[in-house]
Amino acid sequence: MRGLFLKSTVLIFSVFLLASCGSSRSRVVTTKKEANRSEKATQVYDRNPSAEPEDKTAFKVIRTAKKFEGTKYKYGGTDKKGMDCSGLIYVSFLEEGISMPRTSRAMSLEGKRLYLKEVSVGDLLFFETNKNRKVINHVGLVVEVANNEIYFIHSSTSRGVIISSLSESYWYNNFVMARRVI
Repeated sequence: MRGLFLKSTVLIFSVFLLASCGSSRSRVVTTKKEANRSEKATQVYDRNPSAEPEDKTAFKVIRTAKKFEGTKYKYGGTDKKGMDCSGLIYVSFLEEGISMPRTSRAMSLEGKRLYLKEVSVGDLLFFETNKNRKVINHVGLVVEVANNEIYFIHSSTSRGVIISSLSESYWYNNFVMARRVI
């Protein structure tokens, strides 16, 4: 009986690890087809990368997120010992007094949906990285928009907290939508 309980516990824990970043509570009704509606990363307008965001709050959220750069990935993590993607966003916004849901999927229901050409620093990008489950399971925070590229900070399972470009084929092909919450 004890062995069965242990096996069940290990199985349940494994399922949570495979989910990577987020829970499976509610499905976002927005489709990938809708998100790709001719708004591609190549259509983003140039912005001055050295300029501070108009919204000082966005700048502060980004500054907090960048403090975690190099932190290793840890499912459910929210500190320098380890961080997952939604934990990074959750902590960075909370530091500025903005309460956010804890999962990437729940975050994807917050704020205003944007076309890629409208994306600015401080906005969130959402991804479906598990082809077997068509649900949002990854989130990143836009830190720079310049030279037709969108750069975002996130926590990847393989490299921890890093800054990536939406023009990288992996991220571009798994992109679902962008949202503004501040």
